[in-house]
Amino acid sequence: MIGFSNESGYVGYSEEVIANIVGLSTMECYGVVGMASKNATDGFWELMRAENLSKGVKINSKDDELNIELFVVVQYGTKISVIADNIIQKVKYNVENYTGLKVNSVTVNVQGVRV
Repeated sequence: MIGFSNESGYVGYSEEVIANIVGLSTMECYGVVGMASKNATDGFWELMRAENLSKGVKINSKDDELNIELFVVVQYGTKISVIADNIIQKVKYNVENYTGLKVNSVTVNVQGVRV
């Protein structure tokens, strides 16, 4: 569980809840085709369906701060640096706004380009 304490008590979140917030926030960004997950058996990347978006997200918690790494496939013809910057801003804002947790870093890994 990842969480924080205040004068009223403790609030904890499972990694899957945070990963779902990250996945849904990412999918709202223009130019993102989908989240990617590595198939461990053959090393290929595959697009995740809406119910499995959290599989394209890794969460690390250290000193009450989150380090988020996500894997995406983007649309051909879009500027990848702009898409990545939008993802970083949206994910950081949504996670901090919805959970009250501090996001230290967001790393966007572009795993493919889809026509």
